[in-house]
Amino acid sequence: MTSVLAFDLGASSGRALIGTLQGRHLVVEEIHRFANEPVQVGNRLHWDILRLYHSLKQGILKAKHLGYTPASIGIDSWAVDYGLLDSSGELLGNPYHYRDTRTDGVMEQVLSLLPREEIFQHTGIQFLPFNTLYQLVAEKQHNPQRLAQAQHLLMIPDLLRYFLTGEIKSEFTNATTTQLYNPALGDWDPHLLTKLGLPRHLFAEIVQPGTIVGRLQAPICAELEVPSVPVIAVAEHDTGSAVAAIPADNDDFVYLICGTWSLLGTEIRDALTHEQVLQENFTNEGGVDGTYRLLKNIMGLWIVQECRSHWEKRGVTLSFEQMVQEASSASGFVSFIDPDHLMFLHPSDMPALVQAYCSQTGQPVPQERGEILRCVFESLALKYRYVYERIEALSGKRFSGMHMAGGGIHNRLLCQFTANALSRPVWAGPSEASAIGNILVQYRTLGQIAGIGEARQIVRESFPLETYVPEEQGQWTEAYKRFLQVTGLGKR
Repeated sequence: MTSVLAFDLGASSGRALIGTLQGRHLVVEEIHRFANEPVQVGNRLHWDILRLYHSLKQGILKAKHLGYTPASIGIDSWAVDYGLLDSSGELLGNPYHYRDTRTDGVMEQVLSLLPREEIFQHTGIQFLPFNTLYQLVAEKQHNPQRLAQAQHLLMIPDLLRYFLTGEIKSEFTNATTTQLYNPALGDWDPHLLTKLGLPRHLFAEIVQPGTIVGRLQAPICAELEVPSVPVIAVAEHDTGSAVAAIPADNDDFVYLICGTWSLLGTEIRDALTHEQVLQENFTNEGGVDGTYRLLKNIMGLWIVQECRSHWEKRGVTLSFEQMVQEASSASGFVSFIDPDHLMFLHPSDMPALVQAYCSQTGQPVPQERGEILRCVFESLALKYRYVYERIEALSGKRFSGMHMAGGGIHNRLLCQFTANALSRPVWAGPSEASAIGNILVQYRTLGQIAGIGEARQIVRESFPLETYVPEEQGQWTEAYKRFLQVTGLGKR
């Protein structure tokens, strides 16, 4: 049986997983888990990219020690962040973290030079202050010497793949997230690059998911005592990989990839760049087989993770299960937040920010941990309904329910709240969607899977789904009305 090695990197941790296809059944085994902790240096926030690369090598070693000889390797990660290489291929400093404050106010500066409509027509991408476009403008302002030295820009999985292979290529799904890719041209947008004064030579050739981009370099093979195997550019944006693993049985489905971020959308054949999509600030990110993911980024469980971090610094260690239990015990429908308010973007005293939002909007201020968490979980579910309704309006389709995948589905309370808020069933699973999609794209490249339809069928047959049926629909409908009112979303 052929096995493949997948690296799935999230905003707080990474994993190495072995996938083994046994007939029509996929077995996934996590063999290595490692922290991915951002590093604060002065006022700047960075990724520890060399530690991540070291962890990849440790994952390759773990596979060898466990007796696996993977036929290929693939990497997926978060989007928008990048590394710069000089003319000799050396890395010019640690990549910045997308939550670094250097981009504060930059999007507004760019929009004073280029109309929002013009940027959207060229890219179809949601306006977020940390998009690669604004990071590069910030780079030009704060570190022009480094940008002048740079010869190549590589997104995080492109960069790690380069360390493994020595090959410089940009992968499609991650390239689309930069807000510098033009879906009509199928390439980097020359107009925006010229207008912003960004050098075209930085941007590498774009390859589609499933492209073999080099093999493990000889020095790595010698160091680790492993054979040189192909490294495949999978759907390297983790959401792109996760959507490839959604176990839908037809082409019309809505998904919610739930983790640090929540990504809610549907799969379409061509990017939608008309006025209504712009007004709703939706995005068109690349998918497998040249598809696009019409979706909305929602702040997600980041708020909960930051609350936990804040309490841990004060000596209170809580598991996620304990936090869910405390939320379950608190009274419902007391106060709401808009999870996407920019006040929640940066690392901070998140419980205090939740309280401040409630105070500023004239609502009861949650005091206990359970009350704060209940407020966040209910608000997330209600924001999911808000975005779900807009997906239906933009796509012109009515969906029968929603597929929910990613690590967030372990939070059964949030899954049930989501079904309640939508008044539609929620089908939860698989939790390891990004890694599974990564693995399946590798198998397709190796010729063992015919296409994405067969891949999704394998997911249905290999991983259980849990169905959540809507409850308390009248209470949730009333809560949604209040949520729209206090957040101001009802006025948009």
